[in-house]
Amino acid sequence: MGGDGASILLVEDDASLRMVCRVTLELEHFRVREVEALDEARAAVAAERPALVFLDVHLGPTSSDELLDELRADGIPVVIVSGTAQLADYLGRASEVIGKPFDPAHLVAAARRHLVGYLGRVTLATVVRSPAEFDAVLARYMFERAEEARAVRVGEKEISAQAEIVRRYADLFSREQLDALLEAEHAAGPDERELLYRLRKTCESGLVSEALVERQDELENRLLAARVSFAGEEIPLRTAQAQLAVLDAYREREELGELQAACSADFNPERLALLSAGEELEGALSGFADAVERNEEEKAISLRELSRVLHLASESANERYTALRARWFERLLGPERDELPSSFHTSYMRRLSPLASTYTKERATEVCLATLSQLGFDLAASTNIKLDLDDRPQKAPRACVIPSDPPRIVHLITRAQGGLHDYQAFLHEAGHALHYGGVDPGLPMPFRRLARDHALTEIYSYIVEAVSREPGWHAHHFGLSDAQAAENAEATIFLEALLFRRYEAKLRYELDFWSRFGAVGGTPAGYEEYLTAATGIRYASPGFLADMDAGFYSADYLRAWIRSAQLRRHLIDTVGEDWWQNPGTGELLGELFREGTRPSSEDIAVRIGYDPLDTRPLLDELGA
Repeated sequence: MGGDGASILLVEDDASLRMVCRVTLELEHFRVREVEALDEARAAVAAERPALVFLDVHLGPTSSDELLDELRADGIPVVIVSGTAQLADYLGRASEVIGKPFDPAHLVAAARRHLVGYLGRVTLATVVRSPAEFDAVLARYMFERAEEARAVRVGEKEISAQAEIVRRYADLFSREQLDALLEAEHAAGPDERELLYRLRKTCESGLVSEALVERQDELENRLLAARVSFAGEEIPLRTAQAQLAVLDAYREREELGELQAACSADFNPERLALLSAGEELEGALSGFADAVERNEEEKAISLRELSRVLHLASESANERYTALRARWFERLLGPERDELPSSFHTSYMRRLSPLASTYTKERATEVCLATLSQLGFDLAASTNIKLDLDDRPQKAPRACVIPSDPPRIVHLITRAQGGLHDYQAFLHEAGHALHYGGVDPGLPMPFRRLARDHALTEIYSYIVEAVSREPGWHAHHFGLSDAQAAENAEATIFLEALLFRRYEAKLRYELDFWSRFGAVGGTPAGYEEYLTAATGIRYASPGFLADMDAGFYSADYLRAWIRSAQLRRHLIDTVGEDWWQNPGTGELLGELFREGTRPSSEDIAVRIGYDPLDTRPLLDELGA
């Protein structure tokens, strides 16, 4: 950081602005301590004399004039920052004045002016690596962070130490490194340019992560420590969220859902502050201040055109979805349900609990491994795909794959709850694991694990999970009659339609959210309205930030839904109606897996003869 002695004290009561200012200064290698109140500021000065203070004039209802005089008397330069005071009154008292609103870069310029003496005595050695050297160190960094994320996610650790890893690689990400990668990208030929683009974008995200990781760790650790009081017990928030899938009594689920939602919503200020700071930094580093425009450039698609096409598809399926919803709400939630059930019951519905005696927790691993074996994938004998299927109290309820070093080390993590969803979650994540585990090891690292987005690998998770929507699969593995197998398969189609409609509405909401973000900040307007109307399930507004995925992940899911349906139709045409148990499917998928992350989702569409926005196969699958 910038310096031994060149520390900055930032005194500001607006948490979001304080974070943006801190991370902006830290990206320029200044050492910053931030506080929000006068007593905290005095304690900070007593603990370590700062070289410079940025001081807000009004901290809530309190004036900081007295502190300003104390700092001046102690010979500490002070830059006054305010949006309400008469700044001219401070021209003779402070070293400099800055009015709000301001560009955080103004603070960097002020810091350089006032700390020139310190900076002249400190040598800031910036390491700039060649693309090949950066690639090699980046691979180690990503491996360590992935393994740390895995340990926390599976409940092996209760404290996240991502910030410590970032500190060990403090010289990996810098503005100078970013500029060097951009220069190499511009000079490269067509074959190498995409690889360098992905390295550059990873350097950008690394700079953002480096600036925010301590706050992210703090939030993650607070979430891990959060407890909910329910049925006379104090249970971890994560455990409460997992229990929503297994509580059979409707009213108990509603009560626990309200409790965990309220607990989660308490963290919304921290979530929004992180989101705001990240957006500010990503805009500055990428050159695209508008989040929609930035993500369209990265994904190489039009998000608004995608949303338009998908909304039309969702609307055209309204009649069929309404019929499915009425039938399966009755079966899954029973007569005591509310006319408009809350989203707290979604994970329970996804278990298909009335069918739980058929789709038992105990058989999930056996059946899923047998399913994959029929396609030609022997996951049980795999040495590179590591299975973690255990149930632990702090293990996150959502299944996932963590590709720490594909294809050498890929973790497949599930937490079985009982019911058909266990099988679907396993198969879904197996699609990801087989993709990353099946990558050609000779590919450069960026084409083994870095992608422009997640839409490609989600194709493979969706197509493997789609096996569970085939009536023949239900009959084959569970001894059901054709009629019962068809009925159970219909339940999976209903749940798939529900999720598709939820994400279609979520994409519309996120486009609205980011389009107005610069003017009004992050607000929930439209979240409850869009998602509730699309699904017939109430998604309450306070959940809008916990439900916010980075980088328009909703669009990646939706593109994968389109592509998976196209790929399924292609498999039926080329392999046969029994594609779901035919080794020919495994052979075709294996060839795609070997390409790693290099193609885009749209490349796959063109390769199998479809327009990327052709939603007809998807609507056929959803029964529209």
